[in-house]
Amino acid sequence: MDLIDRKILHELQVNAKISMKELAQKVYLSSPSTIERVRRLEEKGIIKGYKAIIDVENLNRNITAFVLFETTKCKDLAAFCNLHPDVMECYRVAGQISYVAKVCTESVHTLEEFIDKAMAFGTPSTNIVLSSNDNMEIKLSKDNSNQQPFKGNYYS
Repeated sequence: MDLIDRKILHELQVNAKISMKELAQKVYLSSPSTIERVRRLEEKGIIKGYKAIIDVENLNRNITAFVLFETTKCKDLAAFCNLHPDVMECYRVAGQISYVAKVCTESVHTLEEFIDKAMAFGTPSTNIVLSSNDNMEIKLSKDNSNQQPFKGNYYS
């Protein structure tokens, strides 16, 4: 993967609906070359798909919480989380905590209902999100300490 591939990935993370013509202009390539590079990134599995980013607050889900579970019922908890409409993400992790679920729900009352039902699968600990940095972009340099988005042209 070279600098142009990294720039393509950056631009697609910023706007996955960008036209190939506009993407080509941003990475200083022809449209056919850009299309070929995107196709190769998809074939290699580097680009696994394209998603819509949903603003959950506009769906009246004003409470976001991370619920951490100590459990030995990992498969049962995973099945419960996969079926629960308020669970946005669920991760099995190593350490004292076995699972982390990201829950987006309407109120503290519906969060409490989720926790009550989930207690059948383990001991929960809840952290309510007060604010977040919604930048979900993957940083593509090996040293992320000083990463700046690409600006300028590749030929300087």
